[in-house]
Amino acid sequence: MNVKDPALAEVGRSATERLNRNCFCITLDRAALRSALDHEAGDAGFYEAFNNSRPHLFSNVPVFLSKSVIEEMRGIVDAIEAATKLPAYRNAVLSWAPEIAQQDFGPAGALMGYDFHLGDDGPKLIEVNTNAGGAFLNALLAKAQTACCAEVEQGLIGTRDEDFETSVVAMFKSEWRRQRGAGAPRGIAIIDDQPEEQYLYPEFILARQLLLKHGIDAEIGDASELHYEGGRLRLAGQEIDLVYNRLVDFALDRPEHAVLRAAYCDGAVVVTPNPHNHALLAAKRNLTLLSDPVALEAFGFSGGIRLPLAGVPRTVLVTPDNADTLWQSRKDMFFKPLSGHGSKAVYRGDKVTKGVWTEIARGGFVAQAFAAPGQRMIEIDGAPAPRKMDVRLYTYDGRVLLAAARLYQGQTTNFRTPGGGFAPVLVI
Repeated sequence: MNVKDPALAEVGRSATERLNRNCFCITLDRAALRSALDHEAGDAGFYEAFNNSRPHLFSNVPVFLSKSVIEEMRGIVDAIEAATKLPAYRNAVLSWAPEIAQQDFGPAGALMGYDFHLGDDGPKLIEVNTNAGGAFLNALLAKAQTACCAEVEQGLIGTRDEDFETSVVAMFKSEWRRQRGAGAPRGIAIIDDQPEEQYLYPEFILARQLLLKHGIDAEIGDASELHYEGGRLRLAGQEIDLVYNRLVDFALDRPEHAVLRAAYCDGAVVVTPNPHNHALLAAKRNLTLLSDPVALEAFGFSGGIRLPLAGVPRTVLVTPDNADTLWQSRKDMFFKPLSGHGSKAVYRGDKVTKGVWTEIARGGFVAQAFAAPGQRMIEIDGAPAPRKMDVRLYTYDGRVLLAAARLYQGQTTNFRTPGGGFAPVLVI
């Protein structure tokens, strides 16, 4: 399909809308998924162990997207990545970043996540994440699908290759070379706070096993268990060359992250994603610039960058000066904390109470124009049921590695919805 032809692009959109509305087929082969997860984890009981406590992690149905919509999303990603290369924009976003984020050690940021809502007027970028979860799970989910019709068969073609695994290994090696110049990491630590308690802990295991399979020593650890002495970072006595950072303390400010912070600031370990990556790409305040046509023009952005950024909903910083105006228009806004992550302390304007508003009005929040999520119809107990959906592009250095969707009910994405969870994206 030539997606640059508006008529053909519209045909593709109409087809995917019809499928998202009317295709109730269960395409997930859970036996195949169980087998793949157990095999990749090296544990015959792996799937059963985590599925019992996470029954809504995987949806039974796919999400259909047209090639033209995927290209629009890629265009927005490309524009944001290009913006971070321009000195005027970099200086602006680093001006409100913490001190630790000022130095660029080289890494581009492993497995970035660009999250979109899909509406009648095209995809809208909701936020960017430097600790985007789910990629390793979604890569296997995409392969455990069966075709119920010709359209699904067509969409499945792009999910049956090994590109993701190859790309992930190459990504970590590239992150190493960006900071060290040559060679490859010998030991990688996948680091989070209390990793075994994290909802997506199963994918830490998959990431570790993938690296081990490719000859790279890998461990999962709590940031508080790291030791730094003599210019060497260690976890359980093993020297660590590179940290795959899944912490949501983006500035490494908390006391339990002091060891990692010291090693990072000394350049003793490669950390990815790191505070600099977050400051350039994922700080929510950056959206106030990316969604402001006047600011973009003042920065000297070319039309090739400005045009795709129309897909970023208008976002403004909440201040005491504009709080009254924003209160009046709150029903058309989402309010997000500058220091938050995911759906933590995110408020939909039409549900904000006076008490919550008092907190928001003090500052420390951005107000983002509401962009409705897309909708996927599914079947629950024999009856049609709507589910909201968003789509995430997992990227490295601007290149898309994987696309996945999340189906849910409620104000924000969650994994508590019957019929919801991660869903593969089929492009037709």
